[in-house]
Amino acid sequence: MTKDNFNLFITIGAILSIIGFILLFFSTHFGTSLAENWLVNQGGVDTAMYHIRVESYITNFVVSGGILFGLGLFTLILTYFVKMHFLKDQ
Repeated sequence: MTKDNFNLFITIGAILSIIGFILLFFSTHFGTSLAENWLVNQGGVDTAMYHIRVESYITNFVVSGGILFGLGLFTLILTYFVKMHFLKDQ
């Protein structure tokens, strides 16, 4: 692993982790905003249907944020492990 590849993997891991973190902690805001936009486009629906839509959007953001955060941390840990254990003399 060259210095450029190492920096690239660190950057990718950090970006994925930050995006995942943001999606996780702002999932309620993002999900509610999308559900309100959906409600405006529908022109009005039953309250239960709106509630289901809000929960599904929030769940989508939590799951995708968790996946991105996990991939980012995995990339950072794996890059650190490879750099420290296999490329000691570089």
